Amino acid sequence: MEQSDILIAGGGMVGAASALALADLGLEVTLFEAREPEEYDAEQPMDLRVSAISQASERLLESLGGWAGVESMRSAPYRTLETWEWQGARICFDADELGLSHLGHIVENRILQLSLWQAVRRHSRIRLITGIRPERFWQDEQGAWLEADGTFYQGQLLLGCDGAQSQVRRQAGVGVSGWNYRQHCLAINIRTQQPQQQGTWQEFTPTGPRALLPLAGNHASLVWYDAPQTIAELKRLSPSELKRAIVAAFPDRLGEFEIEQLASFPLTRQHAKAYFKGRMVLLGDAAHTINPLAGQGVNLGFKDVAVLAEVLREAMERDEPIHSESVLKRYQRRRHPDNLAMQSAMDAFYLMFSNDHLPLKLVRNLGLTLAEHSGPIKRKVMQYAMGL
Repeated sequence: MEQSDILIAGGGMVGAASALALADLGLEVTLFEAREPEEYDAEQPMDLRVSAISQASERLLESLGGWAGVESMRSAPYRTLETWEWQGARICFDADELGLSHLGHIVENRILQLSLWQAVRRHSRIRLITGIRPERFWQDEQGAWLEADGTFYQGQLLLGCDGAQSQVRRQAGVGVSGWNYRQHCLAINIRTQQPQQQGTWQEFTPTGPRALLPLAGNHASLVWYDAPQTIAELKRLSPSELKRAIVAAFPDRLGEFEIEQLASFPLTRQHAKAYFKGRMVLLGDAAHTINPLAGQGVNLGFKDVAVLAEVLREAMERDEPIHSESVLKRYQRRRHPDNLAMQSAMDAFYLMFSNDHLPLKLVRNLGLTLAEHSGPIKRKVMQYAMGL
């Protein structure tokens, strides 16, 4: 039997950040991840899975020592974020309006995970176990338990950072609510003739949004939302046929480009009915998944990490057991409403723009125009989206 204060199932971005945050409190952490991320090579193609990292998430990662690796590898800062349906009715968020150098960074998920792992491997209170997958989880009066490769591990808490199909959540007996959206997403990495781009944008169409996320150098990620059958048809096209389809569907500002790689995935919403049960605690996608329209998914997970660390720190200062129900309820009370509000806001935005009714089009485009000229309200929205 192996003992530590915290067991963490899942060493992705949220799991690795959780390990660093709780180890910084003086807790002994054991982190389990079956697959190690591929090491960085500057010649490797860009990953298809990317995240828009907010200013608040950057600050958290900097405090944990997990951001320096990103800066030494690659990422793309963006200064502006534009959204429109009609060309004459758009809203543009600009870092200059808040006196900031940038709004956030677009980072490949693997790059961010690698950066966090560099900090994890340096931390004296974190034990990283790879190459094996935990087989079962349970809990009793003595603690939370995990079995992996014939060894039993015990901790005061077991954190489920193991994704939307979380085994920790399932074995803890926590239910979920949610649904699949009527759209799938096609992510297409391209090489552009334009140099490093400084802005991200999203155009709404009757069949779904079209977006561009800047990547490092003269690279970008195109995001095409559409009906599942349309996405399936697009994937079957030859590169030249797909390029013609992109040129026809995306705005002219795209410029000349070449397709590098692509992948698709369904859009789902899911929310755990509880964020903990006994000594088992859920964070990130194990607790909530969200429509990716505003790129808030992993940022919500990092907020979970920050709040859980703060709640446990306060409990330790008060000599409260970190596994007590009263302590974990404080985490749940602070994160559940915030995540639910963000999910609901994205759903409302999705429903508002996912139709072609003229009266609604007039209302929503008028709303974008008014929002663009709302002054202090617009700045507040920017600050909220950035986690500031």
